[in-house]
Amino acid sequence: MPTVLRSGPYRFFFYAGDRNEPQHTHVERDDKIAKFWLSPVRLQNSGGFNRSEINRILKIIVEH
Repeated sequence: MPTVLRSGPYRFFFYAGDRNEPQHTHVERDDKIAKFWLSPVRLQNSGGFNRSEINRILKIIVEH
């Protein structure tokens, strides 16, 4: 699971085996995880992040 970015408490990474899906990134913090499509940037699924954190993560993805 190569890390592509660390920003604050968030680690952005991908799985090498995710070949048959649109471009996306996984994000984790502590025991929370989410998956975001990249084009266009949008939440695909989330496990534990609240809405304000999702919005913060979306901004980080758009910036990078």
